[in-house]
Amino acid sequence: MGSLALPKFTETSTRYRQLKKYMKTNRRFTRNRFLSHLRIATAGMLIIGAAIAFLAAMTTPLVRAGSAQTYIVLYKTQSVSMDAANVIAKAGGVLVANYNAIGVVIARSDNDAFRSNLMKNSAIQGVAATEKFATQLPDEGVNNSADALVTSNTPAPGSDNLSGLQWDMDQIHAPEARAINGGSSSVLVGDIDTGLDYTHPDLAANVDDAASVNCVSGSPVQGKVAANDDNGHGTHTAGTIAAALNGIGIVGVAPNVKIAGIKAGNALGFFFPEAVVCSFMWAATHHVNVTNNSYFADPWLFNCRNDAEQRAIWNAERRAISYAISKGVVVVAAEGNQADDLAHPTQDATSPDDTNPVLRTIHNDCAVVPVEVPGVIGVTANGNLQLKSFYSSYGVGSADVIAPGGDSRLQVTAAAPNGRVLSTWPAAFFCTRKVVDPSGAVYCYLQGTSMASPHAAGVAALIASRGITNPGAVAAKLQNTADPIDCPPDLSIYAPFPAVDNGAPQVCQGTLDYNSFNGHGQINALSAVTQ
Repeated sequence: MGSLALPKFTETSTRYRQLKKYMKTNRRFTRNRFLSHLRIATAGMLIIGAAIAFLAAMTTPLVRAGSAQTYIVLYKTQSVSMDAANVIAKAGGVLVANYNAIGVVIARSDNDAFRSNLMKNSAIQGVAATEKFATQLPDEGVNNSADALVTSNTPAPGSDNLSGLQWDMDQIHAPEARAINGGSSSVLVGDIDTGLDYTHPDLAANVDDAASVNCVSGSPVQGKVAANDDNGHGTHTAGTIAAALNGIGIVGVAPNVKIAGIKAGNALGFFFPEAVVCSFMWAATHHVNVTNNSYFADPWLFNCRNDAEQRAIWNAERRAISYAISKGVVVVAAEGNQADDLAHPTQDATSPDDTNPVLRTIHNDCAVVPVEVPGVIGVTANGNLQLKSFYSSYGVGSADVIAPGGDSRLQVTAAAPNGRVLSTWPAAFFCTRKVVDPSGAVYCYLQGTSMASPHAAGVAALIASRGITNPGAVAAKLQNTADPIDCPPDLSIYAPFPAVDNGAPQVCQGTLDYNSFNGHGQINALSAVTQ
């Protein structure tokens, strides 16, 4: 979710903000309610898992409601042993999901010795409990040898009722691009987020029911109903990608493509590692062409591989992301909203944000997931003056392109009077800056790299609609058609907005062709469909 410089979260619901404040002062609430939310979100979803649990109960203590934890179990090889369910049961747990293709198992146990029991198994590389490692939405080499064939793209000229408020689309030449190529209905974008409102009038026609999924528990539950958005964030990012050209509200970058809600974040905006693994494995096996990832995942904002538990989760998520890329999935991710240089991290004062953050010294052996996983396209945010947004993180090596995310401090203009990006929003949810279309459909203004990333994912979908679907080729086209932007001549404008975690001043490094603020430049939808 997009961030401001001081708070870590964007505008969402009043309940969301109240819960965040309460959780900071009540650790007991955090631990128990997160499990409660997971149980509610996944009720009735694991009939097969229940059968396995019954068999496991024959040899192990029953898992008590509210006391069990979820674990990532990482095998040394990228495959899972044939007797995985039995191994988990003997250690005192229940197998929830088996991702054999990457050597990862999701398990549940209330046995304090579960991890140590499993670590005695020579086939297992690492085990990590994930409950205490929830992460909340911040505020604001590929195997494919050839590009797959897709149906021809369809132009989508024209505009909708609220198109005049979409400064962000004008900035990346999206209206001109869709007059030539509005995307192909055979291209599928998976929005890995908090789900999406499949009833929203601007999204309903483009939602792929069969490809949508709820992955919150770590085990997939198929369908758009299961993937319904209970937060709002996912609906917002989905609209930027694929809001239909239908005379209502706004128009997305690629209004003709299909979109799947891949729900990895719960109602409070927390992403657990098991949900992230599940989401990428689902995308890899359900013909998803592009994924948008507007969140940071893993136990900590910066995940340090010199820690045994963090390393296990880092490797599990890295394997899942790499597997998806190997299956032809383009992975686009937000850079983050800490105003931090990811190439030179020194401190993490944000994590763990499901309990009480602990200040710790970090180095380059610590990485942000998914944006710093090799092969992922990293997106920084800018505003209507085409300057990097005051809150956007950046960094040589992680920043590939820049896209509109909004900037309410430095880049308020006549076209962007509040600096933020307008997109779809569930009608039942609170929004501080709400816009209601004459049809009654609801939209919301937000800002953050969460809003920038779906612009880039949308352009990636347009590129895929041209028949260029190899992830490496899509990334190259996205970068090569971007409009280069040099480092700002006056960095003093960022002086009031130092890095959130370490207080370091924001410093841009590089040249016009590539720099840490803008990557290869601002995405250009028109160039992407014509060059």
